Amino acid sequence: MELHDVWFVLIAVLWIGYFFLEGFDFGVGVLTKLLARNRPEKRVLINTIGPVWDGNEVWLLSAGGATFAAFPEWYATLFSGFYLPLLLILVCLIVRGVAFEYRVKRPEENWQRNWEHAIFWCSLIPAFLWGVAFGNIVGGVKIDRNFEYVGTLWDLLNPYALLGGLVTLTLFTFHGAVFTALKTVGDIRERARRLAFQVGLVTAALAVLFLLWTQVESGNGKSLVAMVVAVAALVVALMANQAGREGWSFALSGVTIVAAVAMLFLSLFPNVMPSSLDDAWSLTVTNASSSPYTLKIMTWCAAIATPIVLLYQSWTYWVFRKRIGTQHIAEAAH
Repeated sequence: MELHDVWFVLIAVLWIGYFFLEGFDFGVGVLTKLLARNRPEKRVLINTIGPVWDGNEVWLLSAGGATFAAFPEWYATLFSGFYLPLLLILVCLIVRGVAFEYRVKRPEENWQRNWEHAIFWCSLIPAFLWGVAFGNIVGGVKIDRNFEYVGTLWDLLNPYALLGGLVTLTLFTFHGAVFTALKTVGDIRERARRLAFQVGLVTAALAVLFLLWTQVESGNGKSLVAMVVAVAALVVALMANQAGREGWSFALSGVTIVAAVAMLFLSLFPNVMPSSLDDAWSLTVTNASSSPYTLKIMTWCAAIATPIVLLYQSWTYWVFRKRIGTQHIAEAAH
């Protein structure tokens, strides 16, 4: 296996890690409107991800940085062609992070309510737009002979990509609901389980349609296996949720995300960004990669830094592993 193939796999792993971890972050943000009935319950939801949300976003930074260094042509075409959607995602992530920190800085009702609106919308919009972006990456976009995107913003809003956006939005919401049931106690835990089942049914219908569409258009034998794993894991996750086994349900919803994203990358390889105008103009792991020397240096750096990051993040989740409820919120307790 060549180094550019290795880095394609590593970038896929980074995106898988990002969607697995940030997926339930986004889901919990959406649930602040769908599940929480009052301010203490909103605080419970936010506190479940409070210690980890910023660490989860490191995976996005790593994926973007690795793409820039390992596949600069891919990075240039992607970020120029998808400039407006990616800018909107970036703005949402910034506002969302500020909202987590500033929401409790003042006691006024309007102040806290406005930041809660920001958390909801800045979780929902990226959850949807990431699916749209990856739908376009896998489905192909208008790239010319110079490897430049020549389409418009409206070309990105095609039926396949919009369906991908709905899949990621519902899947992340389901993932967040299961995470909430795993991390909370009391009435909110029971309501999270019920909502997870309802959202999970919608997710299953949309995901099966999207994954079948992907398999028919650009799939292969390996992607078919990943698709079967994703669908089976989602079904079993729903069953585990109904049985009150939140730990298994969360693990299996994570497997669904891992397998679904893996399927997209397996369908994509050896392309990194297919051209819908001419297959010869597609960006591949070969024509979009950096020099072998650059990839070699990156490999050594990743081998040293990655275990440290994984150990630190695992330790963070272990420290904040206990369940919480409204009784742990000072105002609600009194």
